[in-house]
Order: sequence, then structure tokens, then C-alpha cells
Amino acid sequence: MHRNQTNSSPALSRRQLLRTLVAIGPAVVVAAAVGSNTANGQVGAQASDIGPYPSDWLPSGIRSRFVHDINGLRIHVLEAGFETASETAGRPALLLLHGFPELAYSWRKVMLPLASAGYHVIAPDLRGYGRTTGWDGDYDGDLASFRRLNVVRDMLGLVSAFGYRSVAAVIGHDFGSPIAAWCALTRPDIFRSVVLMSAPFGGRPALPFATADNGPRESAAPGPNIYDDLAALPRPRKHYQRYYNSRAANENMWHAPQGIHAFIRAYYHYKSADWAGNQPHRLAARSAEEWAKMPNYYIMDLDQGMAETVAQVMPSAAEIAANTWLPDIELRVYAEEYGRTSFQGGLQHYRSGGIGAAEQQLYAGRTIDQPSMFIAGSSDWGAFQNPGALERMQEQACTDMRAVHMVDGAGHWVQQEQAEVTSRLLLEFLDGLS
Repeated sequence: MHRNQTNSSPALSRRQLLRTLVAIGPAVVVAAAVGSNTANGQVGAQASDIGPYPSDWLPSGIRSRFVHDINGLRIHVLEAGFETASETAGRPALLLLHGFPELAYSWRKVMLPLASAGYHVIAPDLRGYGRTTGWDGDYDGDLASFRRLNVVRDMLGLVSAFGYRSVAAVIGHDFGSPIAAWCALTRPDIFRSVVLMSAPFGGRPALPFATADNGPRESAAPGPNIYDDLAALPRPRKHYQRYYNSRAANENMWHAPQGIHAFIRAYYHYKSADWAGNQPHRLAARSAEEWAKMPNYYIMDLDQGMAETVAQVMPSAAEIAANTWLPDIELRVYAEEYGRTSFQGGLQHYRSGGIGAAEQQLYAGRTIDQPSMFIAGSSDWGAFQNPGALERMQEQACTDMRAVHMVDGAGHWVQQEQAEVTSRLLLEFLDGLS
């Protein structure tokens, strides 16, 4: 395994990307037009009859479609790399898993280079997102369906529905990274290699060993935890995932005072290389004092929501106009989709982590032994927010880690900010598997 500091290079040609999307108009009106609850009690409008993307939302060569009856879902996918079913014969597949607040659309800039190299590229809207339907978006609803291993079931069903016994690689970004890791950990026969992006996978702890002759463990007395310590800092703080677990988070972001389009713009800007304050480094420990060194989008002011947090760094009109990796015409796709569904489906993934902990013990101590790689932006705090996880991934959790790349000119959204570099790294990794 080696670690590379990868220099950025000019962005890919947009290939007529979204050249007519401007006709749809500002997406901020969508949130205002959608009620806060649907008839069945779900937050947002998860319309079961919604169709695929308009053709002018996507570059030529990527299409939008649905796959039915997958673990209770109708899954919306973007795919590239074939025109007819007969052309998929013998073509290796790649499964691309997005994060939060993203969509399958987040992979649009790397799908065509991968398809041109001979792969059938499949990028789904995960459970809880976009045009995939059949999930429970009620805050008080079926949270267990979002647990990690059930989302792996979603992906197993999708791969099988496309007629594949295995895929060449599962590639996950942000929250899609731990899902990709769990796919690789649980079914190495199907997911033959794995690429993790932005979020390192620190592995699964082993069960207590050789303890049969020990007496019962005494319960530790409850005391302050790191979240209490954050709240007790001179400048009181809270962890963003605790905020995402709260009932107030969805409403705060979905109906942000600045509007959903401006909210998403500021959120993406804040976590990108465009914001000069992103200067990540390793933290000494998992402590409130060390965590407080991270930007506000990770360690938030105690009295603010995410809408107020990102509003403080809203880019100027000139900065927005100069943005080439996410121009407004593309950002409107996110604003329209989240304006319709709300953010609650994505937030359910954060809230479900503890629910599946017991069944995850089935894989205690197990490692990812197939070829693996990690990619993050050099301006991305995601690789360091969990102290020690990056090292555990390389030294313990992944036994065949081929490379770790920190891409210059990219923050958290590496496959969008530096699409050409990301595509090249993925293809180099895939080429090395044969």
C-alpha cells in the first residue's frame, strides 16, 4: 500500500451537460409547493409514480430508469456503458454509492469515463433518496429498514436484478463509503473489490475472547461523554451527527430561511476546496477539545442549526458564477429533488446506526480482504474526523489496500470537484485488478 498526494488537472468536458436545464427555472419554488406531510404521514413527497429524469438533465450516454421489487423498493438508477441488454454480456459492472446530501446524480462526471473503459456503470439513488421509493420517511416510522445490513440487501438485490453474479468493484462516497465497506465485508464473492471515498472504514472490533473463566463485568458508572464535553466548552458546541439525529434537523434544512437552493449551495461550498478554511490534519484524540478544531459544519455551535451554520459562509455571486464543478444549472437538480422529498430519508441513515449493532456482531473481527483503495480530497476533513480510522483502515480493516490518494484541489466532493483525476485513479485501480 502506498499513499499518494495526487495533483489535480483540468476538469472533464461537460459534453453538453444540462445545456437546456435552465428552462426548468429556479427550484426553490418546489419546497414551497410541497406540503410538510403526504397523505400516508411521510415527510416530503415520495411520489411512487414519478418518472425518470428529463433527458436534458444528463449528459448523452447516461440514462435514468427504475428497477422494481428490490427489498421493498423501486430503485431509481443512473446507468452508462450499454445501449441494449445484449451489450452487457461479458461486460464487468461497477456499483457507485452516493452520500449525503447527494444523489446518484453526484456520479455524473465519472460515469462516462468508466463506461468508455468497458464497464457497465450503475449508480442508484439509495434508500431514502431521490426518486427511489418504498422507504419510510417519517421521523417516527420504520427506522430499522435503514440499518446498514438492510441497505446491503438493497444492493445485493439490485446487482442480481441486473443479471450479475458479481461486480468488479463497489465504490462509495461519504455515507456510501461505509455501505460499500459493508458490502465488501459481508459478500466478498459478489463485491470483488472496493473503493472508499472521503470516509475511512475503521473495521469491526472483535468479540471478547477467552473470557469464559472471568466473572461478570461490573457496569461502569455513567459519567460525562464527549457530547457533554462539547456542550461544556467555553463556546458550547455539538456534533453534526447528533444534530442530524434530532427531530428539528430536517425542517431546519428543508425549509431553510435562505431557501433550499441557497442552503445546498452554501453546504457544498463550505465542505469543498473552494472554502479556504478547509485545512484538515490529523487530530490527536477523540476529545471535545480536538474535535472543536474542525469546522462548524462538523462541530456546530450548540444554538444553531445547519441552515444558520452554512449561511455564514454563503459564497458571493461572483464565486458562484466562477464555479465550474457545480454551476447553478446543476445544483438545481439537487434543490428540486430535495425540495420534493425533504432530507429526512437521508437523515434516517444517520439515526439507524445503533439499531443494527447486534446483527453486525456476526462479522466481528472480519476484514476486507479483496483489493481496496481510498480517495479523498486534500481539503477534506472527512478522512480525519474520526481519529485513528484512517490508520486502522490501512493497517487492519483492509488487508489488500492498494493506495490512499489525497487529491489536490478537492474537498469533500472529490468526484465532482476533481472528476478527471478521480476517474483516472479509479481506472488505474481497476486496471490493476486484472
